Amino acid sequence: MVAAELTVCRCGLVPYRQALEWMRLLQQQRARGEVCDTLLVLQHPAVVTLGMSGGREDVLLPDELLVEQGIQCVETERGGRATLHAPGQMVAYPVMRLGEGDLHEYLWKIEAALLQALSGWGIAAQRSEAHPGMWVRGRKIAALGLAVREGVAYHGAALNVCNDLSLYRWIHPCGLDAGQVTSMQVELGEAVALQAVEEAFIQAFCEVFERKAIVRVEPVALPLS
Repeated sequence: MVAAELTVCRCGLVPYRQALEWMRLLQQQRARGEVCDTLLVLQHPAVVTLGMSGGREDVLLPDELLVEQGIQCVETERGGRATLHAPGQMVAYPVMRLGEGDLHEYLWKIEAALLQALSGWGIAAQRSEAHPGMWVRGRKIAALGLAVREGVAYHGAALNVCNDLSLYRWIHPCGLDAGQVTSMQVELGEAVALQAVEEAFIQAFCEVFERKAIVRVEPVALPLS
């Protein structure tokens, strides 16, 4: 059987609101059958995003003080609570029509791709039934948060590769203490190339979902407002 195509866009550093606009547009296009499934792989400038399960109570500074720290705060429609994105973190946003499996199976597959990618660096991460995401020795290395509209899932996962973990001190990430997060660089005690992690994750994602990647350097079909 020929694997279905997956458009993969490696976008570099993208402001969160721009990526959110792209995801929402792709979700609408995918629901109408105008595009195939898409995976956006990128980084964000420092931003706190608030999910549907927890909001401003997870943020320890008012918006004006966050801005002074160079951090935006944006509400979203994804599941989960507050989390933080910053350069050096690999963010993956699949925009995919859900098949016969349920959302739990879809989430499980994203976690499986993360596990496979991390294993390439000898990092043995684990799942948690109570707390979606990837964990290493009791500390969270990747966060997940999804939304579904018209049978299409979007939003996705954020893997801490070599980002500045000190920024987490301004929030309760996913309801946790800042000391309960980690990164690949911290776990390995050495520098980790983000580009190599992106490549490993894309390969793992395509294997888990049985897709053939059609890679773009940037999402040229999307409006760049």
